[in-house]
Amino acid sequence: MSMNFLRKLQIPKDIKELYPLTEEMKVVREQRINELTDIFSGKSDKLALIIGPCSADNSEAVLDYISRLKLLEEEVKDKIFIVPRIYTNKPRTTGDGYKGMLHQPNPEENPDMLKGIIAIRDLHLSALRDYGYACADEMLYPENYRYLSDLLAYVAVGARSVENQQHRLTASGIEVPVGMKNPTSGDLSIMMNSITAAQHKHTFIYRGWEVKSDGNPFAHAILRGSIDFAGKNVSNYHYEDLVKLYNLYGETNLLNPSVVVDTNHANSGKQYLEQTRIATDVIHSCNHNDDIKKMVKGLMIESYIEDGAQKIGEHIYGKSITDPCLGFEKTRDLVLRVADMRK
Repeated sequence: MSMNFLRKLQIPKDIKELYPLTEEMKVVREQRINELTDIFSGKSDKLALIIGPCSADNSEAVLDYISRLKLLEEEVKDKIFIVPRIYTNKPRTTGDGYKGMLHQPNPEENPDMLKGIIAIRDLHLSALRDYGYACADEMLYPENYRYLSDLLAYVAVGARSVENQQHRLTASGIEVPVGMKNPTSGDLSIMMNSITAAQHKHTFIYRGWEVKSDGNPFAHAILRGSIDFAGKNVSNYHYEDLVKLYNLYGETNLLNPSVVVDTNHANSGKQYLEQTRIATDVIHSCNHNDDIKKMVKGLMIESYIEDGAQKIGEHIYGKSITDPCLGFEKTRDLVLRVADMRK
Protein backbone atom coordinates (compact mmCIF):
# COMPACT_ATOMS: atom_id res chain seq x y z
CA MET A 1 0.00 0.00 0.00
CA SER A 2 1.33 3.42 -0.97
CA MET A 3 -0.32 5.30 1.93
CA ASN A 4 1.08 5.45 5.45
CA PHE A 5 -1.61 5.68 8.12
CA LEU A 6 -0.22 8.19 10.62
CA ARG A 7 -2.92 8.39 13.32
CA LYS A 8 -6.65 8.10 13.85
CA LEU A 9 -8.18 11.59 14.03
CA GLN A 10 -10.96 12.54 16.42
CA ILE A 11 -14.42 12.40 14.92
CA PRO A 12 -16.42 15.63 14.43
CA LYS A 13 -18.66 14.92 17.44
CA ASP A 14 -15.63 14.86 19.74
CA ILE A 15 -14.12 18.02 18.26
CA LYS A 16 -17.44 19.83 18.63
CA GLU A 17 -17.61 18.85 22.31
CA LEU A 18 -14.08 20.13 22.89
CA TYR A 19 -14.75 23.41 21.03
CA PRO A 20 -18.49 24.10 21.51
CA LEU A 21 -20.82 26.94 20.66
CA THR A 22 -22.49 28.83 23.47
CA GLU A 23 -26.28 29.12 23.48
CA GLU A 24 -25.93 32.77 22.48
CA MET A 25 -23.79 31.82 19.49
CA LYS A 26 -26.39 29.26 18.40
CA VAL A 27 -29.09 31.92 18.48
CA VAL A 28 -26.98 34.38 16.47
CA ARG A 29 -26.18 31.73 13.86
CA GLU A 30 -29.83 30.77 13.51
CA GLN A 31 -30.77 34.42 13.01
CA ARG A 32 -28.14 34.83 10.30
CA ILE A 33 -29.26 31.65 8.54
CA ASN A 34 -32.90 32.78 8.65
CA GLU A 35 -31.96 36.13 7.11
CA LEU A 36 -30.03 34.39 4.36
CA THR A 37 -32.73 31.82 3.56
CA ASP A 38 -35.25 34.68 3.42
CA ILE A 39 -33.13 36.11 0.59
CA PHE A 40 -33.08 32.81 -1.30
CA SER A 41 -36.80 32.23 -0.80
CA GLY A 42 -37.67 35.74 -1.97
CA LYS A 43 -39.05 36.93 1.39
CA SER A 44 -36.24 39.49 1.53
CA ASP A 45 -35.02 41.56 -1.42
CA LYS A 46 -31.58 42.18 0.06
CA LEU A 47 -28.53 41.14 -1.95
CA ALA A 48 -26.18 38.62 -0.34
CA LEU A 49 -22.45 39.21 -0.65
CA ILE A 50 -20.33 36.08 -0.14
CA ILE A 51 -17.11 37.97 0.33
CA GLY A 52 -13.61 37.42 1.65
CA PRO A 53 -10.16 36.01 0.94
CA CYS A 54 -9.57 33.34 -1.68
CA SER A 55 -8.07 31.22 1.11
CA ALA A 56 -8.17 31.87 4.86
CA ASP A 57 -4.44 31.58 5.41
CA ASN A 58 -3.94 33.59 8.62
CA SER A 59 -6.44 33.79 11.50
CA GLU A 60 -5.35 37.22 12.74
CA ALA A 61 -5.59 38.84 9.31
CA VAL A 62 -8.89 37.12 8.46
CA LEU A 63 -10.50 38.30 11.70
CA ASP A 64 -9.10 41.81 11.16
CA TYR A 65 -10.69 41.75 7.70
CA ILE A 66 -14.01 40.54 9.16
CA SER A 67 -13.98 43.34 11.74
CA ARG A 68 -13.81 45.80 8.83
CA LEU A 69 -16.66 44.02 7.05
CA LYS A 70 -18.76 44.37 10.20
CA LEU A 71 -18.41 48.15 10.17
CA LEU A 72 -19.10 48.24 6.43
CA GLU A 73 -22.26 46.17 6.75
CA GLU A 74 -23.69 48.74 9.16
CA GLU A 75 -23.59 51.27 6.34
CA VAL A 76 -25.46 49.10 3.83
CA LYS A 77 -27.55 46.72 5.95
CA ASP A 78 -30.85 47.94 4.48
CA LYS A 79 -29.87 46.56 1.07
CA ILE A 80 -26.91 44.19 1.57
CA PHE A 81 -26.45 41.06 3.66
CA ILE A 82 -22.81 40.07 4.16
CA VAL A 83 -21.58 36.50 4.58
CA PRO A 84 -17.80 36.46 5.08
CA ARG A 85 -15.84 33.83 3.16
CA ILE A 86 -13.65 31.78 5.46
CA TYR A 87 -12.39 29.20 2.98
CA THR A 88 -10.28 26.83 5.06
CA ASN A 89 -9.75 24.01 2.55
CA LYS A 90 -8.75 26.16 -0.41
CA PRO A 91 -5.68 24.81 -2.27
CA ARG A 92 -3.71 26.22 -5.13
CA THR A 93 -5.29 25.56 -8.54
CA THR A 94 -3.01 22.61 -9.30
CA GLY A 95 -3.83 20.96 -5.94
CA ASP A 96 -0.11 20.73 -5.24
CA GLY A 97 1.74 22.43 -2.39
CA TYR A 98 -0.35 24.55 0.00
CA LYS A 99 -3.82 23.06 0.50
CA GLY A 100 -5.37 25.51 2.91
CA MET A 101 -5.55 26.03 6.66
CA LEU A 102 -7.09 22.61 7.25
CA HIS A 103 -3.85 21.03 6.07
CA GLN A 104 -1.40 23.72 7.15
CA PRO A 105 -2.46 26.13 9.91
CA ASN A 106 0.95 27.68 9.29
CA PRO A 107 1.64 27.75 5.51
CA GLU A 108 5.41 27.55 6.17
CA GLU A 109 5.22 24.41 8.33
CA ASN A 110 4.51 20.78 7.48
CA PRO A 111 0.90 19.61 7.24
CA ASP A 112 -0.76 18.71 10.56
CA MET A 113 -4.37 17.69 10.10
CA LEU A 114 -5.37 17.67 13.77
CA LYS A 115 -3.95 21.15 14.33
CA GLY A 116 -5.69 22.16 11.12
CA ILE A 117 -9.09 20.87 12.22
CA ILE A 118 -8.79 22.75 15.51
CA ALA A 119 -7.52 25.91 13.77
CA ILE A 120 -10.37 26.10 11.26
CA ARG A 121 -12.99 25.45 13.93
CA ASP A 122 -11.45 28.08 16.18
CA LEU A 123 -11.43 30.62 13.34
CA HIS A 124 -15.11 30.07 12.53
CA LEU A 125 -15.95 30.15 16.24
CA SER A 126 -14.14 33.48 16.62
CA ALA A 127 -16.03 35.01 13.69
CA LEU A 128 -19.35 33.97 15.22
CA ARG A 129 -18.54 34.80 18.84
CA ASP A 130 -16.69 38.09 18.35
CA TYR A 131 -18.37 39.54 15.26
CA GLY A 132 -21.75 37.81 15.01
CA TYR A 133 -20.95 36.23 11.65
CA ALA A 134 -21.89 32.72 10.62
CA CYS A 135 -19.65 32.41 7.59
CA ALA A 136 -19.22 30.60 4.28
CA ASP A 137 -16.79 27.81 3.52
CA GLU A 138 -16.16 25.65 0.47
CA MET A 139 -16.95 21.95 0.81
CA LEU A 140 -13.85 20.62 -0.89
CA TYR A 141 -13.96 17.38 1.11
CA PRO A 142 -17.51 16.22 2.00
CA GLU A 143 -16.30 14.03 4.89
CA ASN A 144 -14.77 17.09 6.61
CA TYR A 145 -17.96 19.16 6.51
CA ARG A 146 -19.15 17.83 9.88
CA TYR A 147 -16.27 19.53 11.69
CA LEU A 148 -17.93 22.88 10.87
CA SER A 149 -21.56 21.93 10.25
CA ASP A 150 -22.87 23.72 13.36
CA LEU A 151 -21.09 26.98 12.48
CA LEU A 152 -21.65 27.75 8.80
CA ALA A 153 -24.35 29.83 7.13
CA TYR A 154 -23.38 29.07 3.53
CA VAL A 155 -21.55 26.30 1.68
CA ALA A 156 -20.08 26.36 -1.82
CA VAL A 157 -19.34 23.36 -4.03
CA GLY A 158 -16.52 24.18 -6.43
CA ALA A 159 -16.30 23.88 -10.20
CA ARG A 160 -14.10 20.77 -9.99
CA SER A 161 -16.33 19.08 -7.40
CA VAL A 162 -19.81 19.78 -8.75
CA GLU A 163 -19.90 16.62 -10.89
CA ASN A 164 -18.95 14.41 -7.94
CA GLN A 165 -21.82 12.31 -6.59
CA GLN A 166 -20.65 12.46 -2.96
CA HIS A 167 -20.65 16.27 -3.04
CA ARG A 168 -24.15 16.29 -4.51
CA LEU A 169 -25.53 13.82 -1.96
CA THR A 170 -23.88 15.54 0.98
CA ALA A 171 -25.26 18.89 -0.19
CA SER A 172 -28.74 17.36 -0.06
CA GLY A 173 -28.33 16.87 3.69
CA ILE A 174 -26.99 20.34 4.54
CA GLU A 175 -29.31 22.71 6.42
CA VAL A 176 -28.00 25.98 4.92
CA PRO A 177 -27.93 27.33 1.35
CA VAL A 178 -25.45 25.48 -0.88
CA GLY A 179 -24.15 27.02 -4.08
CA MET A 180 -23.23 24.65 -6.91
CA LYS A 181 -20.74 26.22 -9.32
CA ASN A 182 -20.84 25.57 -13.03
CA PRO A 183 -17.99 23.20 -13.97
CA THR A 184 -14.82 24.52 -15.56
CA SER A 185 -16.14 23.28 -18.92
CA GLY A 186 -19.02 25.76 -18.60
CA ASP A 187 -21.66 23.06 -19.18
CA LEU A 188 -24.70 24.45 -17.37
CA SER A 189 -26.60 21.16 -17.65
CA ILE A 190 -24.07 19.60 -15.27
CA MET A 191 -24.67 22.39 -12.77
CA MET A 192 -28.44 22.07 -13.10
CA ASN A 193 -28.24 18.30 -12.57
CA SER A 194 -26.17 18.96 -9.46
CA ILE A 195 -28.77 21.37 -8.09
CA THR A 196 -31.51 18.84 -8.81
CA ALA A 197 -29.62 16.12 -6.94
CA ALA A 198 -28.95 18.44 -4.01
CA GLN A 199 -32.63 19.43 -3.72
CA HIS A 200 -33.84 15.83 -3.63
CA LYS A 201 -33.86 13.20 -0.84
CA HIS A 202 -31.25 10.43 -0.86
CA THR A 203 -30.00 7.46 1.11
CA PHE A 204 -26.22 7.05 0.97
CA ILE A 205 -23.03 6.24 2.88
CA TYR A 206 -21.45 9.11 4.80
CA ARG A 207 -18.50 8.77 7.21
CA GLY A 208 -19.22 5.05 7.59
CA TRP A 209 -22.93 5.56 8.29
CA GLU A 210 -26.01 4.80 6.21
CA VAL A 211 -27.75 8.19 6.18
CA LYS A 212 -30.93 9.65 4.70
CA SER A 213 -31.09 13.27 3.60
CA ASP A 214 -34.19 15.48 3.37
CA GLY A 215 -33.05 17.44 0.32
CA ASN A 216 -31.88 21.05 0.36
CA PRO A 217 -34.48 23.50 -1.02
CA PHE A 218 -31.88 26.27 -1.10
CA ALA A 219 -29.35 24.53 -3.36
CA HIS A 220 -28.68 26.97 -6.19
CA ALA A 221 -26.41 27.99 -9.06
CA ILE A 222 -23.12 29.86 -8.93
CA LEU A 223 -21.91 31.22 -12.26
CA ARG A 224 -18.11 31.50 -12.26
CA GLY A 225 -17.19 31.43 -15.95
CA SER A 226 -15.40 28.62 -17.75
CA ILE A 227 -12.29 27.58 -19.66
CA ASP A 228 -12.52 26.65 -23.33
CA PHE A 229 -10.58 23.94 -25.19
CA ALA A 230 -7.72 26.37 -25.83
CA GLY A 231 -7.43 27.36 -22.17
CA LYS A 232 -9.14 30.73 -22.69
CA ASN A 233 -11.39 32.19 -20.00
CA VAL A 234 -15.05 32.49 -21.01
CA SER A 235 -17.28 34.66 -18.81
CA ASN A 236 -20.94 33.90 -18.04
CA TYR A 237 -22.12 36.85 -15.94
CA HIS A 238 -23.59 38.94 -18.79
CA TYR A 239 -27.28 39.76 -19.23
CA GLU A 240 -27.68 37.10 -21.92
CA ASP A 241 -26.11 34.47 -19.64
CA LEU A 242 -28.50 35.36 -16.84
CA VAL A 243 -31.49 35.15 -19.21
CA LYS A 244 -30.28 31.73 -20.34
CA LEU A 245 -30.06 30.50 -16.75
CA TYR A 246 -33.50 31.93 -15.98
CA ASN A 247 -34.92 29.96 -18.91
CA LEU A 248 -33.12 26.80 -17.77
CA TYR A 249 -34.68 27.15 -14.35
CA GLY A 250 -38.05 27.61 -16.06
CA GLU A 251 -37.71 24.13 -17.59
CA THR A 252 -37.39 22.54 -14.15
CA ASN A 253 -39.43 22.10 -10.99
CA LEU A 254 -36.59 23.30 -8.79
CA LEU A 255 -37.42 25.24 -5.64
CA ASN A 256 -36.25 28.80 -5.04
CA PRO A 257 -34.55 29.34 -8.44
CA SER A 258 -31.49 31.38 -7.56
CA VAL A 259 -28.01 32.34 -8.68
CA VAL A 260 -24.96 33.87 -7.06
CA VAL A 261 -22.55 35.41 -9.56
CA ASP A 262 -18.86 34.86 -8.89
CA THR A 263 -17.07 38.04 -9.95
CA ASN A 264 -13.60 36.48 -10.04
CA HIS A 265 -12.19 33.19 -11.39
CA ALA A 266 -12.95 32.66 -15.09
CA ASN A 267 -15.47 35.51 -15.10
CA SER A 268 -12.66 37.97 -14.50
CA GLY A 269 -9.90 35.86 -15.99
CA LYS A 270 -8.44 36.11 -12.47
CA GLN A 271 -7.94 39.82 -13.10
CA TYR A 272 -9.12 40.71 -9.62
CA LEU A 273 -9.60 44.43 -10.31
CA GLU A 274 -12.27 43.51 -12.87
CA GLN A 275 -14.54 42.38 -10.03
CA THR A 276 -15.82 45.93 -9.57
CA ARG A 277 -16.89 46.21 -13.21
CA ILE A 278 -18.44 42.74 -13.23
CA ALA A 279 -20.41 43.33 -10.02
CA THR A 280 -21.88 46.59 -11.32
CA ASP A 281 -22.67 44.96 -14.67
CA VAL A 282 -24.72 42.31 -12.86
CA ILE A 283 -26.62 44.97 -10.91
CA HIS A 284 -27.37 46.80 -14.19
CA SER A 285 -28.86 43.54 -15.52
CA CYS A 286 -30.98 43.18 -12.39
CA ASN A 287 -32.24 46.75 -12.69
CA HIS A 288 -33.15 46.16 -16.33
CA ASN A 289 -35.14 42.94 -15.84
CA ASP A 290 -37.32 42.07 -12.83
CA ASP A 291 -37.09 38.32 -13.51
CA ILE A 292 -33.30 38.52 -13.42
CA LYS A 293 -33.42 40.59 -10.24
CA LYS A 294 -35.59 37.96 -8.53
CA MET A 295 -33.17 35.20 -9.56
CA VAL A 296 -29.88 36.93 -8.70
CA LYS A 297 -29.58 36.52 -4.94
CA GLY A 298 -25.98 37.52 -4.48
CA LEU A 299 -22.43 38.12 -5.59
CA MET A 300 -19.30 36.21 -4.67
CA ILE A 301 -16.27 38.48 -4.33
CA GLU A 302 -12.65 37.62 -3.52
CA SER A 303 -11.42 40.36 -1.21
CA TYR A 304 -8.80 40.78 1.51
CA ILE A 305 -7.01 43.62 3.29
CA GLU A 306 -4.39 44.23 0.59
CA ASP A 307 -4.69 44.14 -3.20
CA GLY A 308 -3.25 41.24 -5.17
CA ALA A 309 -1.38 38.14 -4.06
CA GLN A 310 2.00 37.18 -2.67
CA LYS A 311 4.20 34.11 -2.47
CA ILE A 312 4.38 32.05 0.71
CA GLY A 313 7.17 33.50 2.85
CA GLU A 314 6.75 37.15 1.80
CA HIS A 315 4.79 37.99 5.00
CA ILE A 316 2.70 40.90 3.72
CA TYR A 317 -0.12 41.17 6.26
CA GLY A 318 -3.59 40.59 4.82
CA LYS A 319 -2.44 39.73 1.29
CA SER A 320 -3.59 36.50 -0.39
CA ILE A 321 -1.18 33.60 -0.86
CA THR A 322 -3.47 31.96 -3.43
CA ASP A 323 -5.57 33.89 -6.01
CA PRO A 324 -5.23 37.70 -6.10
CA CYS A 325 -7.93 39.55 -4.14
CA LEU A 326 -9.44 43.02 -4.15
CA GLY A 327 -8.02 45.13 -1.31
CA PHE A 328 -10.36 46.39 1.38
CA GLU A 329 -10.45 50.05 0.36
CA LYS A 330 -11.53 49.09 -3.16
CA THR A 331 -13.91 46.54 -1.66
CA ARG A 332 -15.55 49.19 0.49
CA ASP A 333 -16.05 51.44 -2.53
CA LEU A 334 -17.53 48.51 -4.46
CA VAL A 335 -19.98 47.51 -1.72
CA LEU A 336 -21.17 51.09 -1.26
CA ARG A 337 -21.60 51.44 -5.01
CA VAL A 338 -23.58 48.21 -5.30
CA ALA A 339 -25.83 49.28 -2.44
CA ASP A 340 -26.39 52.66 -4.08
CA MET A 341 -27.23 51.04 -7.44
CA ARG A 342 -29.56 48.46 -5.92
CA LYS A 343 -33.17 49.47 -6.59
